Amino acid sequence: MSLTLPADALRTSVARILEAAGSASAEAAQVAANLVLANLSGHDSHGVGMVPRYVDAVTEGGLRPNTSVRITADIGTLLALDGQGGYGQIVGVQAMALGIARAQAHGSCIFTLAHAHHLGRIGHFAEMATAQGLVSMHFVNVLSRPVVAAWGGGDGRFGTNPCCIGVPLAGAAPFVLDFATSRVAQGKMRVAHNKGQRVAPGHLIDEQGRPTDDPGVVVVPQPNGLFGALMTFGEHKGYGMAVACELLGGALSGGGTWHRQADMSRSVFNGMLTVLIDPAKLGTQASFEKEAGEFVDWLRQSPPGEGFDAVQIAGEPERAARVARERDGVEVDDATWGEIVEAGRRVGVAVSP
Repeated sequence: MSLTLPADALRTSVARILEAAGSASAEAAQVAANLVLANLSGHDSHGVGMVPRYVDAVTEGGLRPNTSVRITADIGTLLALDGQGGYGQIVGVQAMALGIARAQAHGSCIFTLAHAHHLGRIGHFAEMATAQGLVSMHFVNVLSRPVVAAWGGGDGRFGTNPCCIGVPLAGAAPFVLDFATSRVAQGKMRVAHNKGQRVAPGHLIDEQGRPTDDPGVVVVPQPNGLFGALMTFGEHKGYGMAVACELLGGALSGGGTWHRQADMSRSVFNGMLTVLIDPAKLGTQASFEKEAGEFVDWLRQSPPGEGFDAVQIAGEPERAARVARERDGVEVDDATWGEIVEAGRRVGVAVSP
């Protein structure tokens, strides 16, 4: 069973909980808006279902409300930034604002962001860049209980380690490619488990390394206290990309990589390497706009394959979902809503549908 709630009501409820957990009202509103935007975009895994974990992380002391990004190195077009355990939806936006300003001034900017608490949907940062006419690339690692198996391995060794690329398109909405390097995001397994659903074969292994369709193996401890693991997409290719994100987002940023036994900490930390490029200062703006537009048009001219209505590009499904869900409401399964209500209760806030 599930509830369908207006987006505005969700934003208000989430903001009240986060404010009670210690955030200033402006911070609570910004984080709440970002989480609800993920739901509106069709990515419930990165949406309001994260609130209970955030409340737990604040209680643990890993997530630090009202914390800003800190510059640790600066040579103009190269920045090293430290999120200091602040909300990723806050320090990530601050980091992007700094990087965008440098790219607009110099034509490019490379920055690393270490020690950010959960950054949420990385596509949000690519949308910030493309809105300013910039190309962006993001490589992210995840420091939390390892939930993804190495290719050829039988247990979790790293996180879902997302990669994202944003490309502005003249006169059109941008290309925004945003994907986990696991076959599916960990949060989607939480949603499926809460809904009592099974998942397609090939996504998961159980705590003994055997294939399974039970999403619970990566959500709750199994009878022996162990967890299963997600598989990477594309076999060895996705695995290679996941390792690259760990090395670039984690090792290069100074935020660190995962190489220890798992624990049950509720905090989730991300490191991110971001590259921003201004095509105008590169001198290719006119040809870039022409070639990018003509290529996308060429793709759209393809006759639809069986089971499809038309060829789409990355970012279109999310934009369509936003229109529909803003109009019709956001569906939240009963188990997730119950967890949100309980998180509110723990900080003295009563929320209702």
